[in-house]
Amino acid sequence: MTELKRAPLPHDFHPPVPSFTVVSDDIEPGAVLKDAQVYAAGNTSPHLRWEGFPAEAKSFAVTCFDPDAPTGSGFWHWVLFDIPASVTELPAGAGTGKFEGLPEGAVQVRNDYGSKDFGGAAPPAGERHRYVFTVYAVDSEKLGPGADVSPAVVGFNLRFHTIARAQLIAEYEGPAES
Repeated sequence: MTELKRAPLPHDFHPPVPSFTVVSDDIEPGAVLKDAQVYAAGNTSPHLRWEGFPAEAKSFAVTCFDPDAPTGSGFWHWVLFDIPASVTELPAGAGTGKFEGLPEGAVQVRNDYGSKDFGGAAPPAGERHRYVFTVYAVDSEKLGPGADVSPAVVGFNLRFHTIARAQLIAEYEGPAES
């Protein structure tokens, strides 16, 4: 395994906000991602459920980010926003490009694979990366950008509209080359 210098998390550069709880039937904090969340194996977005967020939340956003990707800017695996405040759970597979399981009005933008869906873990051979699943409580029903913006534009808007944040971090190591 190649030891990597751990990069900062994406929201380390944002103003501090209160936290709340996010849990998953598919991911254990600090554990290794299951094959279902790996790009070449299952490529399925995990189940996520959240609670304890501020009553003022008007919507939610969900992202999956790999800060350890060898790009100099990390790698966005999933960017979803405008989830209504009444929705506090996403089923496994909700992040497919078919939009099944997503609440009406939710917006997915392209990930760094170039598709508007969840793209699973795929670190280089022998590298162990972190996958940061974050749920943002947002102060408005609509975050602002449309479905054709980059993850960076969504992150910019989240910087100014997040009132609380929850995260779940798992890891995955790329299989050694044979």
